[in-house]
Amino acid sequence: MSMKILFINACVRDNSRTRMLADHLLSRLSGEITELNLDEEPLAPLGKDRLDEREQLLREGKLQNPMFRYAHQFADADLIVCAAPYWDLGFPSLMKIYLEAITVSDITFRYVDGIPQGLCKAGRLIYLTTSGGPVFADFGYSYVKTLAQSFYGIRETVCFKAENLDVYGMDVHALLEKAKKEITEYLTAEK
Repeated sequence: MSMKILFINACVRDNSRTRMLADHLLSRLSGEITELNLDEEPLAPLGKDRLDEREQLLREGKLQNPMFRYAHQFADADLIVCAAPYWDLGFPSLMKIYLEAITVSDITFRYVDGIPQGLCKAGRLIYLTTSGGPVFADFGYSYVKTLAQSFYGIRETVCFKAENLDVYGMDVHALLEKAKKEITEYLTAEK
């Protein structure tokens, strides 16, 4: 059976440099890749009405409701690849909305004696990002890593990044190539 790879694409710009890293990684993976382009999905934040609807569905045990399709898809993947540019010390808001949608009790995690226990199949999450300046406080990857390990049960997380891409005088091509080389070396070492 082929490995199920879920590619969460939060790259909304044409010619995204983060997407370039993702394409490099994905071309080196074998398995069934499903891309979820967050910019093309009908994602909505959990405002009062959606939160009330979600809580009602959970109380009634209606976990197969379409509202939970992202959570089921995430929980069923063998490998998660996230591509999200570094914006304002984190990731684009679409990524946060997506994370709200997948963090669902009894689908991606459950509480056992008040402690979250992961229910996701994936053993690894690979996070890719790029930034125009330095990544001196990364509330993007660290947030995703904490959710993955503390809630979803994904033991291994790794981040590849290319930073300072908009700093005057930097060799953008060389910085991207360095990140691609790190990705290739990581994948080669795991075989």
